[in-house]
Amino acid sequence: MIRGVIFDFGNVVCSFDVGGFLGKLREWSGLPVDTLRDRVYGSGLHSRYERGEISSVEFHRGVASLTGARVSAETFAEAFADIFTPIEETHALIRDLRGKYRLGLLSNTNEWHYRRHIRNVPVFPLFDTVTLSFEVGVLKPEQGIYRDALRKLSLPPQECVFIDDIGEYADGASAVGIRAIRYAGPAQLLESLAALGVVPA
Repeated sequence: MIRGVIFDFGNVVCSFDVGGFLGKLREWSGLPVDTLRDRVYGSGLHSRYERGEISSVEFHRGVASLTGARVSAETFAEAFADIFTPIEETHALIRDLRGKYRLGLLSNTNEWHYRRHIRNVPVFPLFDTVTLSFEVGVLKPEQGIYRDALRKLSLPPQECVFIDDIGEYADGASAVGIRAIRYAGPAQLLESLAALGVVPA
């Protein structure tokens, strides 16, 4: 029997698009967007930030060094975090599941995304537990991040289901015994949950 439902954040609770941020970074640096995307997200700097290996200040300085961008940390942070759009169907689902199941949030994320957006999402207070990569120092699909979520929920893996839009990350949950659903849209998610006996209020 499923007693805990664990949600990824990006493209499950809120969609995201880094295009606007990269557009701003192009204005500040003069470099093409494709070059900026590779330098920010392909250099390993962003992963180090999400793993909590570097601070927000160090991330800003690192991006500025890689791109030549001339921008204050505050202006940079505003653009960097302004990438999310609510997925209202998931928000409604979370509200409907609240009280019937233990709810967890598990996300590869960083300090600025968390402090400037994630914790301010209306459904955030409905989660019983929160596991964030930059706090625990582990990224999906490494097993440690899923085990942190299970420990906080105080539930065995077979009594939990994890929802993620990336197959590799759903597989990571399966590897520790958690039921996993690869998110492909609201209707599919409800069908997959129903197949596991998870029915909203």
